[in-house]
Amino acid sequence: MIPAQFEYHAPKSVREAIQLLTSLPDAKLLAGGHSLLPIMKFRLATPPHLIDLGRIQDLRYVKAEGATLTIGAMTTHWMIESSPVVHAKLPVLAQTAGLIGDIQVRNAGTIGGSLAHADPAADYPATMLALECTMLTEGAGGKRTIKAGDFFKGLMTTALKPDEILMEVRAPLLRPRSGAAYLKFAHPASGFAVVGVAAVVSLDGQDVCQQARVGITGVAPVAYRARATEDLLAGKKLSDDVIATAAQKAAEGVDINEDLFASADYRAHLARVYTKRAIHAALKQVQ
Repeated sequence: MIPAQFEYHAPKSVREAIQLLTSLPDAKLLAGGHSLLPIMKFRLATPPHLIDLGRIQDLRYVKAEGATLTIGAMTTHWMIESSPVVHAKLPVLAQTAGLIGDIQVRNAGTIGGSLAHADPAADYPATMLALECTMLTEGAGGKRTIKAGDFFKGLMTTALKPDEILMEVRAPLLRPRSGAAYLKFAHPASGFAVVGVAAVVSLDGQDVCQQARVGITGVAPVAYRARATEDLLAGKKLSDDVIATAAQKAAEGVDINEDLFASADYRAHLARVYTKRAIHAALKQVQ
């Protein structure tokens, strides 16, 4: 199908984009376009104005700044997947990016577009939560920072205000003796996560778990932290039995998605299985 008629805008700076957003309240931002354009073609969305952020080169970068990895919102999945800086400093982000879609999607899709869209089956949200990332936004009212735990509000809903642009993702580097991993069970047709789990574990000198963080996507209408699982891991040596017991809590207390491909029971089962696998995979990364 063909989208409804719209006006196309291609700002070359963030300031120009914000001015357009402010003056055109019904406009939609276009990043990679993989989510918005199909919706427009089905006429489920008919924005009268599109603001394409693709020409704002200042939003494409990956930098290591002290104990933080900063990523511009228009950085593509492929740029993250292939970045030597990411591989050296926070390889779980490259691992996550590499599991998104196919090579065509990863060459055009952006981290900012994916996060702002907040698809419940997207890959990044689980890793953002497990790493305790922070989002930097800018709008007519200035800049602000939003913790990942406060950013994802619900089904395709975030804390972004209508006149705000997601500018940057800030990911803290892992503390010593920590490991992280992201694993998913992908839908065979779309590649989206039926279930995706990101795990971060930190050990002390006696191999006791000081802290564990588990982010899960695909299971519920919004990505979430598996707090009950994390609590069962903290303060213990992570034996197979401890990990298996903690993983049983991965889908506890959430409203589980259900569709033709995966029932709620099946998704809950996959959440437990992939949580256990992701924790084991994170442990193998501890040095």
